[in-house]
Amino acid sequence: MSGASAGDRVRLAVVVGALGVVFGDIGTSPIYTLQTVFDPDDPHPVPVSTENVYGVVSLIFWSVTIIVTVSYVLLATRVDNDGEGGIMALITLLRRSAAQRGRRTTMALAVLGIFGAALFFGDSMITPAISVLSAVEGLKVVEPSLGDFVIPVTAVIILMLFLVQKHGTAAVGRIFGPIMITWFTTIGVLGIGGIARHPGILRALSPTYALGFLIGHFGIAFFALAAIVLAVTGAEALYADMGHFGRRAIVRGWLFLTLPACVLSYLGQGALILDDHANLSGPFFLLAPEWARLPLVLLATAATVIASQAVITGAYSVTSQAAQLGYLPRLRIAHTSDSSIGQIYVPWINWLLLFSVLTLVFAFRSSAALAYAYGMAATGTISITTLLFFRVARDTWRTPSWLLAAGAAALLLVDLLFVGANLTKLVHGAWLPLLIALTAFTIMTTWQRGRSVITAERSRQEGSLRDFVAGLRDHPDRTALVPGTSVFLNRGSESAPLALRANVEHNHVRHEHVLICAIKVETVPRIPSDESRTVVDGLGFADDGIIHVTVRFGYAETPDLLPALRTLDDESTEGRLQIDQASFFLSKIELRRGDAPTMATWRKRLFIATSYLTADAAEHFRLPRDRTVIMGSHIEV
Repeated sequence: MSGASAGDRVRLAVVVGALGVVFGDIGTSPIYTLQTVFDPDDPHPVPVSTENVYGVVSLIFWSVTIIVTVSYVLLATRVDNDGEGGIMALITLLRRSAAQRGRRTTMALAVLGIFGAALFFGDSMITPAISVLSAVEGLKVVEPSLGDFVIPVTAVIILMLFLVQKHGTAAVGRIFGPIMITWFTTIGVLGIGGIARHPGILRALSPTYALGFLIGHFGIAFFALAAIVLAVTGAEALYADMGHFGRRAIVRGWLFLTLPACVLSYLGQGALILDDHANLSGPFFLLAPEWARLPLVLLATAATVIASQAVITGAYSVTSQAAQLGYLPRLRIAHTSDSSIGQIYVPWINWLLLFSVLTLVFAFRSSAALAYAYGMAATGTISITTLLFFRVARDTWRTPSWLLAAGAAALLLVDLLFVGANLTKLVHGAWLPLLIALTAFTIMTTWQRGRSVITAERSRQEGSLRDFVAGLRDHPDRTALVPGTSVFLNRGSESAPLALRANVEHNHVRHEHVLICAIKVETVPRIPSDESRTVVDGLGFADDGIIHVTVRFGYAETPDLLPALRTLDDESTEGRLQIDQASFFLSKIELRRGDAPTMATWRKRLFIATSYLTADAAEHFRLPRDRTVIMGSHIEV
């Protein structure tokens, strides 16, 4: 009995943790969604009428049901990469099963997946701006004269949010869950209070109102979708954070608390608008009695900070995984927790996001103005995720193809309706996430292409590793043998490290034990504890002291090299190694723009510029600074 109670407590703790991280973005959508739909300054305004209010609230409910509950919670979360979810996990699953498809299909899906990941960076910039702005705008509801303080207060909150990122979220994370439980309970209770004023709003739960509004007033409803999509922003977080909390915690948190609370809030706001159209000025905050509005603003601000925190750490994770998979350079990553591997801090991304978010706040100056940009980022990511999910499901599930095709067609029809509606707002802000995504996409694909060019040229310069080792054995008099262990980091097992070649050809010396070490990032988040992390290759000779070691890491792991090398067995390494006294050698490559037609000139410049962001290899692999030697060379792109 006590064991079952302990298990229940553990599961409850995981659900509470998920509530504090996963649902922050989508859980704060009720603050601004309904108000944005009926915004009189919208270029395609929705007239305020009883029929339209019923139709809009019904569309919100069924959009959340179809996109979040069905597409993500019930379907997408069933496809994972060893527990990890999100669009990067789908990309790795597609890469893993690429042999089953033609080259054109593989390339098209890979490009689409990269663009979806690029859209997420736009989402990471827009979410903190619109979320915190929408909460602080509640000050105008409390006291209209406080309107001038909205932008400064928002800027200060965002600045503080990004300044504390380097300290990690471990300490703050323990209170995130309870805050969000308080948040969802509060908005649910306020929603019930609104419904009590006009109980007839409950009829909006019927799909007939949504379909009647969409079909009977398509000219209005289609444009309204550009704002209604705000109700599902953050759906990607449900999937992307699955690896941290597990599918069960996310499903329970969504179905038993988040979904009911959000639906009650939307219904309550709809009832409030029906009661008095003047309540459109701020239906979310006006649900609360006057004495509770300032506390609600403070609670909403805390909730939107949590929503922003979730998407910021998500940007760190996507950046780290993209770098591990070869789509971005290796950036400096700080791990902020000794117990949780997922808590990381990427300084370069942090400052880029801070600059971008503050720019958006001062440029757009209101959550309504940012809404169109936000919707475009969300709809694009959702549509791409849906498409990739069904492709992966087709490759891995035994479900009949006709059933998957029917499901894909139905869900993509809904997704593309939202995309089309947001495209009508292109000149009103929807261009922003597309521009951000296109920029990120160009950088990612350019880096991937440039990296392949450099790899090919570097392999040519390095030459065959086995031939090089055979040459050392055939001509032992050319090098002096010194005691100790040296470790040369290399990209694979086929070519000789430039640093090793230079050490032999110029210094005419090598250590008694030489480890040529390659880091292999697998398309799984983490290497299971029961699998070997290292693979040893004697390179054809069992007594020359030269071996090749492949060290395996999952793409979500920290590539800490020394602990992995300490696990090597003396019998497989041609003698006892001195890892804790070993010297580490790195090959530093200087890139130069050449005349070879490998890439367009502007892409060569972009690739070389991006390479300057590459983190120091010694720090990335956690090598001891006092025992690391760097030897340089240059390669033309």
